[in-house]
This record gives sequence, C-alpha cells and structure tokens, in this order.
Amino acid sequence: MSKKRILTGDRPTGPLHIGHFVGSLISRVELQNEYEMFILVADLHTLTTKSNPVSMRENIINVVADNIAAGVDPKKATFFIQSEIPEIAELSVILGMYTTVNRLQRVPTLKEIMSDLHINQPSFGLLGYPVLQAADILSFQANLVPVGEDQLSHIEVTRELAKKINTLAGKSILTLPKPHLQKVARLLGTDGQAKMSKSIGNTIALGDTKETVKKKVMSMYTDPNRLKATDKGRVEGNPVFQYHDAFNHNLAEVEDLKQRYTKGKVGDVEVKEKLVVALEKLLAPIRERRAGLTNTQIENILKEGTAKARVEVQKTLDQVKKGIGLGL
Repeated sequence: MSKKRILTGDRPTGPLHIGHFVGSLISRVELQNEYEMFILVADLHTLTTKSNPVSMRENIINVVADNIAAGVDPKKATFFIQSEIPEIAELSVILGMYTTVNRLQRVPTLKEIMSDLHINQPSFGLLGYPVLQAADILSFQANLVPVGEDQLSHIEVTRELAKKINTLAGKSILTLPKPHLQKVARLLGTDGQAKMSKSIGNTIALGDTKETVKKKVMSMYTDPNRLKATDKGRVEGNPVFQYHDAFNHNLAEVEDLKQRYTKGKVGDVEVKEKLVVALEKLLAPIRERRAGLTNTQIENILKEGTAKARVEVQKTLDQVKKGIGLGL
C-alpha cells in the first residue's frame, strides 16, 4: 500500500522564523517518514501582496535551506517551485470558475491580511488566493494538509471545489483533503502583537546570530503593567513565557520562573536571559546545518523536485479536464 500524501509549503517572502518552526517545520520532520510529502515554494502566492523581484531568488533558496536545516530530509520530501509548474495555474483558473466572490470574501484570513498590510482594496489575486491554494493541494491529490486553526477555512474552500469537480465528472477525480492541525498555537510577536509575522517584522529568524537573538529577546514586550522586578506580573498573554513554554524543555525552570514572576520575585532580565539560553539550544544546530548547505545543492534539489512534482500535477489536470469536458 502506497503512503498517503501531504502538501505543505512556504511563501518565499523572507527568512523562516521560530513561529514557522513550531507551526510547521516540527510537523514536517515528524511526518516525513510516514507520508509522501510535497513541499511547495509558493512564489506565485507572494505576488498577492508586496513582493521584491530582486530578493525572490534569494528567498526561494533560503526557504528551502531553512527547511533542511530544521531537519526536513530532501530525500524524503519533494521540494518544488510553484511557478515552474504552469499546470497548477491552469487548474486554478478552472477551479475559479466554480466559486463566487462572496464565498471568497467570507474567508477570515483575507480581512486579517488586508488589515496587517494596510490594503484597502484586495487585488484579484489576493481575493482569489484560496482558489490558487486549492489548486496547489488538489494538484497532488493530498490526503492531509498541515494547517493552523486560522487556515481551516481554506481547507473548506478546497473541499468544496473538489466536490464540485467530482460531481460534474460523475466520479471521484479529486481527493478531499483533511486538515492536520498543528500542536502549538501561533506565537505572539516579540512586540506582543497577535502573531509573529515576517511582514510586521516582529520575528526571531532561524538564521539569526546568537547576538541578534539576545538583542531581540532582551527588548521583548512583557507585562506592560509591571514597572519593577518586585511588582507582581502576569504570565498569561506574556510573549516571553509563551516562548518559554514552546522552547524551554527545562519544565522545572519554567515553572519556577512563572511562580516567582507572579509573586514579584524575579526580574524580566533573568527571565529573558534564560529564554536566550533555551533558544540557543534550538537555533545553534540549525545554524550549523544551514552553514553546510550551498546554493548549488539547493538549486539541484529544487530542479529534481520540481520535475517530479510536475508529472503528478499533469496527471491530475488531465483527469480534471477530461472529467468536465475540456479539450478533445
């Protein structure tokens, strides 16, 4: 029996950060032995918001390198570039014929993205990005898609479109994917904002130096009502303690810090310094593995992966076109 498939991916808009690590990279490392995994470098999706053509190639290389440095094995997972497979875009056009503007406007993350990036009117591409995302997923007949709770609405759109195509074809052509919910909630940004985001600039990147990580942690938002170390502090909603929970495996130390913090018996400096130590245990080996990778290696991985992926997409597109009566 062949392995079930997973489709996941990243937008190459900048370096991956520790939010990506807990939100997706850990899951990829854990699932790569059990499933056939395709990892999308979603360069077309970057065009839905601001993108920099000059840095795009560098970002593509870095996204794949960050995945591999975090433990994703390119011999077990297939990396591919979205724009190098035109059949995905063709399937997106077909799927777009079977959804409405009103349906896409109900996708919650659209409003969130527009708010974060101060977009008053979405482009056609931004409004329709759940359709392109559906094409990404359905192209590979993915059984599972790792997502956070905020992305569940996208999987619903994907399933709806798959059902419509299957109904038109009179048979099951497209696999209905299921979401694979991540274990860790989204990390707050270092500035205390609702999420860590490359576009906002409140992240700790996987490739940050030890000095940069320390600088970012020591300037992190904590409890705004706590003016001195002897004041009783709040742990809930405090990014520093959220990061301790996510990255500090010394549970006794974390619990001790929480107890003392709520009683006004420890200062922010000590709490942050111990977080720096915990983060360094995670990031040091990632940096070391990343330093051993060359651009040529990454380019070869992408070329081989994209060629393999395109064959799979072509199969799906042919089935869909025949199923709905397109072509001869």
